[in-house]
Amino acid sequence: MTIKKALTIAGSDSGGGAGIQADLKTFQELGVYGMSAITAVTAQNTLGVHGIFPLSVAALQSQIDAVAADLMPDAVKTGMLWSADMIQAVAEKTVQYQLKLIVDPVMIAKGGASLLNEDAVSALKQYLLPVSYAVTPNLPEAEVLTGIRIQTKEDRYLVAERLHQLGTEYIVIKGGHDPRDGLITDLLYDGKGFMEVTNEHIDTSHTHGTGCTFAAALTAEVAKGFSMREAFETAETFVHEAIKFPLNIGAGHGPTNHFAYKQNRIKG
Repeated sequence: MTIKKALTIAGSDSGGGAGIQADLKTFQELGVYGMSAITAVTAQNTLGVHGIFPLSVAALQSQIDAVAADLMPDAVKTGMLWSADMIQAVAEKTVQYQLKLIVDPVMIAKGGASLLNEDAVSALKQYLLPVSYAVTPNLPEAEVLTGIRIQTKEDRYLVAERLHQLGTEYIVIKGGHDPRDGLITDLLYDGKGFMEVTNEHIDTSHTHGTGCTFAAALTAEVAKGFSMREAFETAETFVHEAIKFPLNIGAGHGPTNHFAYKQNRIKG
């Protein structure tokens, strides 16, 4: 059997809970060979982001070229892209290599630090989303991308439709920022219909890296050839269990448990 391969284009999290570290852990747990192209190095732990050190656009391009030349990925995800120049470069490489790209539009870290320059938002909409396979914003990110304030279920549908109009094939709106009646509902839109998955809301501070992990799980399953609906369901379960069975480390926003999904299936 040929091993499937996934590439993460994102920042490095020295604390290991988010960024390329979370992505590579998720790829491994889901049986996909993981590779990385680093956009920036962050000095980070559960208490916050203490420094951001972006790499050059040339360094990022060189990493993607090296991977594509020898280890062409079956699916790719982006995380922290930092600048408009980086976003445009990734868009160009996506077209050049015909990559199946899943965009996690990382904007704000759990501790509140900005992970995306202001001029990068328009570049994301203009260059990257039109060439992407899927985009996975949380509610605040979806509001920034569309300019629509999300208050109701219908607002989520409208935002998904607006994002789809930008060219992305699949839209995932994550509902973790707005639990209702003890439940969290995530939304998938394919341009024709909507699919929702609802899980119990777990009141915990150990949620660092959930967005990265969700998008990475989605990417891994797409790389393995599953449909977006199947990938969406698996990503939902992977992240829910990663939150439900915490590692309980760190004094701040602790990381999710990337071991939980596989461990629960081994026990079963």
